Amino acid sequence: MAEHIKDRETTAARLLRSSERTSFDPITEIDWDTPFDPSMPYLPFERVSLYGTPVWERLTEAQRVELSKHELASATAVGIWLEMTLMHMFMRVLYDLDPRAAHAQFALTEVGDETRHSVMFGRLLSALGTPDYGVPPLARTFTRLFKAIGSGPSMWATFLVGEEIFDRLQRATMADEGVQPMVRAISRVHVIEEARHVRYAREEIVRSMAGMRRTALARHRLVAGVTGTAVMEFLIDPEVYRCVGLTPEAGRAIALANPHFLETRHWLGEKIMPFLTDLGLVAGPATRLWRHAGLIP
Repeated sequence: MAEHIKDRETTAARLLRSSERTSFDPITEIDWDTPFDPSMPYLPFERVSLYGTPVWERLTEAQRVELSKHELASATAVGIWLEMTLMHMFMRVLYDLDPRAAHAQFALTEVGDETRHSVMFGRLLSALGTPDYGVPPLARTFTRLFKAIGSGPSMWATFLVGEEIFDRLQRATMADEGVQPMVRAISRVHVIEEARHVRYAREEIVRSMAGMRRTALARHRLVAGVTGTAVMEFLIDPEVYRCVGLTPEAGRAIALANPHFLETRHWLGEKIMPFLTDLGLVAGPATRLWRHAGLIP
């Protein structure tokens, strides 16, 4: 594990320089007046949950586009929930840091980035005109507890799973010229700025595990298994299936039985899960949670 650890101030100073060069104001960077093209999907079709099923084959092209729009809206709402959780917990970490340190200044910069991202995603949701999707009320209650007491490796693991899942999906979206231009532009802004956050979090999680006792490691494995997989489980609100005439229960059952969707879930975790496994965080009883979420085979 030691080979992963780098000097915190050196990394933070480099990330601050990167922030100075490539930071965006989404209010001016995105052309919010661009109308959506009714013939263009909002996600690559192959990443829509019902893709490849008999139900998908029966949908009209317009219905496929509509489902992609609602699945994007659901994922975006979950992204806002995740970023607000991150900001809350980051401020707890920052409270005791020396503001003169590059480490503290980059952490503050990241909170600023996440604030802009949440506004950007909120404006996207307004433009989409979809229902208010997101995580269930019980999950929001649990998140309030996690925000108050979560820390260490399980906190960083939760952020990394969420950030890298969205990174995979958004990189595919921004590269697909058939997807709505506004969605591609938003994905580009988020991908560029989140790359710094991922580097910061990957190094912090390694530092937080140095010298950890076996009992503490077991606890963090369990917490990470619960909170990390929640991002995947909530990514698509079953209510989205109403837009194509399916009940939430029927739509979710079809998606979870769909080999293409299961492959997408595994693909979303392909970058982060080997890293967490190498760190020793994916082991023990919580392994079943990661497997159930489709993030590991």
